[in-house]
Amino acid sequence: MSEKVALVTGAAAGIGAAICRQLARDGIAVGVSDINLEDAKKVADSIVAEGGKAIALECNVADRENVKAAVNELRSAFGAITILVNNAGIPGITPFEEITDEMWDRQMEVNLKGVFIPTQVVLPDMKAAKWGRIVNISSSGAQSGCPHMAHYTAAKGGVISFTRTLALELGPLGITVNNVPPASVMNTVMSEANKKKFPIHPDDLKKMLPVRRTGEPEDIANAVSWLVKEETGYVTGQTIGVNGGRVVS
Repeated sequence: MSEKVALVTGAAAGIGAAICRQLARDGIAVGVSDINLEDAKKVADSIVAEGGKAIALECNVADRENVKAAVNELRSAFGAITILVNNAGIPGITPFEEITDEMWDRQMEVNLKGVFIPTQVVLPDMKAAKWGRIVNISSSGAQSGCPHMAHYTAAKGGVISFTRTLALELGPLGITVNNVPPASVMNTVMSEANKKKFPIHPDDLKKMLPVRRTGEPEDIANAVSWLVKEETGYVTGQTIGVNGGRVVS
């Protein structure tokens, strides 16, 4: 994988940062992309300090021109981008009847449009290489539903449908598209937001999961690492639940 270059969005912390570090350990040059450039630089610097290749990129995934600029910067640094991990997202926890049009639109803009735009911008590199790996990070809430998160789960459900359709369209071009919906993963922006709205003791949460532990960002990173490998070219259009055995429909 030493020739590969990956763009990871929402990569300044949590799951995105873990994915960047794992891909770098796999020998992939990584664009650590986030709207928070200062923290993205910290992640990139830690990767370089460990001997990996990384560059921090300031990027608002809902702004096409901003995404183009970030992609051009990454391409100039390391070459064509053939791996994309659409991880950027924002939480949304509000009772349904209190969701405003602005709240709804913001979820769609970042959590759904923010997957569409980077994918479309990076796609020419993958088509030229006749090889590509796209991994979208959605949410188990989109599979099972979640109270007070209708706008969030609707956007993340769109990511799952987007994944399935794009896999059909891009498969003949040598590009795979898969989706990972995390569940009960700690040390993320979403987990911190959930703690405030849905307080539950960690031990009680662990008892609800067959593996008897909560997830860590590295659990998601390991799944992404597998999905972007050369050897995983026969896996596409799939939803790979990394959820400790949580039952979802």
